[in-house]
Amino acid sequence: MTPNENADQSSATKNDMRVTRIGRIIRRTSIDELPQFYNVFFGSMSVVGPRPHMVKHTNEFADRIDKFMVRHFVKPGITGLAQVRGYRGEIETDADIQNRIKFDIFYIENWSLFLDIKIIVQTVLNVFRKEEKAY
Repeated sequence: MTPNENADQSSATKNDMRVTRIGRIIRRTSIDELPQFYNVFFGSMSVVGPRPHMVKHTNEFADRIDKFMVRHFVKPGITGLAQVRGYRGEIETDADIQNRIKFDIFYIENWSLFLDIKIIVQTVLNVFRKEEKAY
């Protein structure tokens, strides 16, 4: 993305003018997530878990969305159940964030190694498909 003063205030949106040409490719293929493995290696993230949100979004949704803060009881992940179920990227409606939280809580309550493997496989498959919200 091009440098901008509002980087901590707004997420990338479809056809966002801040995303460069090479940035579109990097984001569409999820290559931009590879440095997160550094955080996994040092223990601050896991490979699978609820995706972290911007601090602004946490402050905004904590009061509005029931059980929003429950997702903070576990380490954030590079990929998650909500992302492979289509709730990745920009939050356009309240239903987007509500469904994301629903899948995050389901993941936390039903964690298993098999579920993690299933999410990882689905994530890899999604990288090769052109996901609608991968921008």
